[in-house]
Amino acid sequence: MKKLASLCLILLLGAGLCFAADPVEGFWISVDEKTSKVTAGWEIYQQGGKLYGKILSIAGFSQDEIASKCKESYRNFPVAGKVNQMKVIGPPWIYGLSPEKGGQWSGGTVIDPNDGNMYGCKITFHPADGGKYKTDTLEMRGTIGPFGRSQFWQKSAQQEASGLR
Repeated sequence: MKKLASLCLILLLGAGLCFAADPVEGFWISVDEKTSKVTAGWEIYQQGGKLYGKILSIAGFSQDEIASKCKESYRNFPVAGKVNQMKVIGPPWIYGLSPEKGGQWSGGTVIDPNDGNMYGCKITFHPADGGKYKTDTLEMRGTIGPFGRSQFWQKSAQQEASGLR
């Protein structure tokens, strides 16, 4: 009987690990790589085996800000409607990333709602290591061909990511 109970416990724990969320999923605070200022609170999530990211709040702007500098449409944008008439908060500005390995996703797209530019996107999770990464960090890299730049985002709670003003 004890062996059966132990076996069931091991199977339950193993199943839980198989379905554990990828470390990139959750709530993050984006930080501008040039100014080191907080820009937005994000939620990164999986849907249909792909990775998406939506803005929950923006720092220094109205929370009703419209993405008016965007184009009317973008290739494979996952929400129907005119993008340049959508609010900055809500739509998935990061979309279509596929898993490479735990904590790394690539092959997707990121649109900067501030200027409407579209980039290739790769996301990499860096766990806190007490050295270069003091806290859990998300590297969000936007690329155009071989060129690109990275932002390093900080892990946050949902309340913090939703509460920027």
